[in-house]
Amino acid sequence: MKLAFRTLLVVAICAMTYLCVTSITVPIEFEQEQAKREQQIIKKLVDIRKVQIEYQKQNNHFCPNADSLVHFILEGKLPVVLKEGVLSDEQLKNGLTEKKAIAIIKRGNQKEIIANGLENFRRDTTYVSVYESILANDYTKEQIADLVVIPFSNGTKFQFDTITYVNANTGLPTPLFQVSAHYDTYLFDLNRQQLINLKDKQTKMNRFNGLKVGSVEEPNNNSGNWE
Repeated sequence: MKLAFRTLLVVAICAMTYLCVTSITVPIEFEQEQAKREQQIIKKLVDIRKVQIEYQKQNNHFCPNADSLVHFILEGKLPVVLKEGVLSDEQLKNGLTEKKAIAIIKRGNQKEIIANGLENFRRDTTYVSVYESILANDYTKEQIADLVVIPFSNGTKFQFDTITYVNANTGLPTPLFQVSAHYDTYLFDLNRQQLINLKDKQTKMNRFNGLKVGSVEEPNNNSGNWE
């Protein structure tokens, strides 16, 4: 009886020790893995934001889905203005503006160009690919399709949302976008209870359950919720 009691006591002590250790290590391991994964996701969201901003400049609205964004990166062009010469204070004082100077240059009248002191003034527009301009240093063309896929998600793409926000005071419309990744898409294979706790905490604090850049609720200067 004494031996059986001692054996049960040892087992109980071992079980309690295990539970105490895991209660400390499991949350730490979960947070470390979450941080590692989110670092990669944030990098992609930052790059997607860069592309979205350029897309909006050309189209007056943001890209509505992942596939269209990939096509824009690979096929789209960005205008680049090559500048030579600047307007002097005297030219500006006399009412010459960049717009007027460019118009004079385009007309090609040499007398008019000389009269306005624009012999060394040039504004030439060329076009470069979106990929080469923004992403070539970080991705190969073959990797661009993967840019819109959430890391650690088994192939799930980022969620794209766009709206036109109307200011209640001014009535002016503003295009907004949001690109997001929910916890369930990239933390699904980690400790289930820790994931439940994380989502519950975020919900109680009225925060998004995951990572996102931009907002379709109100203008936020296209910031990410990690910033």
